[in-house]
Amino acid sequence: MSDFVTIKQVRYRYGAAGSAVVDGVDWAIPRGKIHCLLGRSGCGKTTLLKLAAGLLMPSEGAIRIGGEALHGPSARAGFVFQAPTLLDWLSALDNVLLPISLKRRPTGADRDAALDLLARIGLVDFAARRPSELSGGQQSRVAVARALVDNPDLLLLDEPFAALDALTREELQDDLLRLCALNGTTALFVTHDIGEAVYLGDKVAVMAAGSLTHARRIELPRPRHRDMRYAPGFAAACHELRDAMDGEATAATSRRPAA
Repeated sequence: MSDFVTIKQVRYRYGAAGSAVVDGVDWAIPRGKIHCLLGRSGCGKTTLLKLAAGLLMPSEGAIRIGGEALHGPSARAGFVFQAPTLLDWLSALDNVLLPISLKRRPTGADRDAALDLLARIGLVDFAARRPSELSGGQQSRVAVARALVDNPDLLLLDEPFAALDALTREELQDDLLRLCALNGTTALFVTHDIGEAVYLGDKVAVMAAGSLTHARRIELPRPRHRDMRYAPGFAAACHELRDAMDGEATAATSRRPAA
């Protein structure tokens, strides 16, 4: 299977003399696969995601999407932020259509496609509601639909479900998997939740101090279903990744200078 996203020896510094926030990352994502980036707060995972989106440019190295070098925000990528960032004065439907509206007037086919996305996530009856009339989970669903309405080849997600309760979070994970499978969308999902990474990902990488320190393929069949969360293979993957994260935390502590 050919790699769709390639990240080659990417480094990123804030300022020419600053230390590397992302430090020599190599990674590749095959077309149609979901990879998850797991790490503690401040490890550089969100910065790497922004680099993959073209929102930041690497200080060194290169990123390619579908063989094309990335030199700025890619029209082939959709981005879902930590907060839904919906526009309060627009309906759910018009929020979903926003990426199209910023380029041209939406057509009837565009509206039908947006309504179809809302139907697939159980929100078609809420299409006319404003964000203030939606729950947090419903707002997150609208944000995912907005990122997918223009049929991106690549979906980049920065902990979009972190603020939600556990049950709603699991429901949105299933929605995301279903929507990505529908069009064979490639995805890079950033999270600090080990179970979420294992449930969503075909492969999971652990990031610490700007570098990828551990990687594991997730050998769970697709489509995923909630009973898998209680299977021995799921627990084993979570255990290995937790050990990797704990090992990095211990190493970081040992490197700190004495007070």
